[in-house]
Amino acid sequence: MTSRAPRLLWLPAALAAGLLVLPVVALVVRADWATLPDDVTSAAARQALALSLGTSLLATGFCLLLGVPLAVVLARASGWGADVLRALVTLPLVLPPTVGGIALLFLLGRRGLIGQSLDAWFGITIPFTTAAVVIAQTFVAMPFLVLGLEGALRTSGTRYEAVAATLGAGRWTVLRRVTLPLAAPGLVSGTVLCFARALGEFGATALFAGNTPGVTRTMPLAIYSAFNGSGVSQGTAVALSLLLVVAAAAVLLAARAWRPGRAGG
Repeated sequence: MTSRAPRLLWLPAALAAGLLVLPVVALVVRADWATLPDDVTSAAARQALALSLGTSLLATGFCLLLGVPLAVVLARASGWGADVLRALVTLPLVLPPTVGGIALLFLLGRRGLIGQSLDAWFGITIPFTTAAVVIAQTFVAMPFLVLGLEGALRTSGTRYEAVAATLGAGRWTVLRRVTLPLAAPGLVSGTVLCFARALGEFGATALFAGNTPGVTRTMPLAIYSAFNGSGVSQGTAVALSLLLVVAAAAVLLAARAWRPGRAGG
């Protein structure tokens, strides 16, 4: 028997749904469907879209390379040190994105904690480059992957890992053949959410990477530029906004499809 929610909850639930859905509906209504194909395929739109997709894919790759080990360590560690590290990993989720951009500038800027050494010793300047876009996207997106995978690892437990170890499997074999396959739904859903977050990143990118067309102007920055009277037209901005909505919806559907427990109905 399926449990039903109390009827008194339906009104606030409907209001909440309206608050979340109606702005998207307004965006769809505002779109000029006659010019939408031209807006989406304009040179500025294609440039912003290609840059966003390329940098988001790179950021997701770095999140996988660095975030998977971090998630495994957090899932298997205990004590106050792990709790502090987990809190620090969560910080980009709760900090205003502009704070993240300022923090990255103070770390990797020409006078930053690490950036001044990179500039002085190797002549490497990171801010206001495409590399800065990737770093900003990685900074804000990695927590989605780490926390999602860590939760999946904790849910799967360590019983099967212990059995594999008693049968003679080494740590790397256990990780590759037991630990990660058991946590695959969490890994996949975390990855797609990570990509979606990187695709929609704006604040940290604007401060740390700037807004140069073809170099750092991603789709969110192109939309912002349009509504401030520069760059692409407002029609293109609406079209790009719709593309981001479609991408986000596709990502959420993909994450839901890989949710633990979905297999078998």
